[in-house]
Amino acid sequence: MAAVYSAGDFRNGTTFEMDGNVYRIVEFQHVKPGKGSAFVRTKIKNVITGAVLEKTFNPSEKFPAAEIERKEMQYLYEDGGIYYFMDNETYDQTPLNKDQLGDSLKFLKENMNVKLLSYQGNVFSIELPISVELEVTYTEPGFAGNTTTTSGKPATLENGYELTVPMFINIGDIIKVDTRTGEYMERV
Repeated sequence: MAAVYSAGDFRNGTTFEMDGNVYRIVEFQHVKPGKGSAFVRTKIKNVITGAVLEKTFNPSEKFPAAEIERKEMQYLYEDGGIYYFMDNETYDQTPLNKDQLGDSLKFLKENMNVKLLSYQGNVFSIELPISVELEVTYTEPGFAGNTTTTSGKPATLENGYELTVPMFINIGDIIKVDTRTGEYMERV
């Protein structure tokens, strides 16, 4: 018996079947207005077509969970906008494009192990580790005694991703980045 989700249990990343399609929750918000009944406002992505919809659900609505296959693979390289992943056991390669990778591209690094997510043999996304270690390739130098601002400074990482880091981070530092939020975690 396949698992069943009620809309009240939706979380980011939840995959479920609805109207013959498979959707993944991109964003959700439980809303409890002063008058009327509660509802769940969502942004859902069709994992096969990539279309994103905004939809509201009654929290008691039920949907069957989609059986998503997760396969550990290693990111090899990018060539002409195609990103190649290798099965660590069979050495078979799977090419994916930018649309399939989405925001994950910001954190992808050669030789990194990730999980390819597929539904009925169709790969639709990848799952990154919770954090990645990347080198800072550019940032302004910190100024001694500059403690009046706690907002940090911009930094560019080896893969081109930009984020805000603390003032003490310098070019060449390796930092840990949270792949769920895209924020600085710590210096390695």
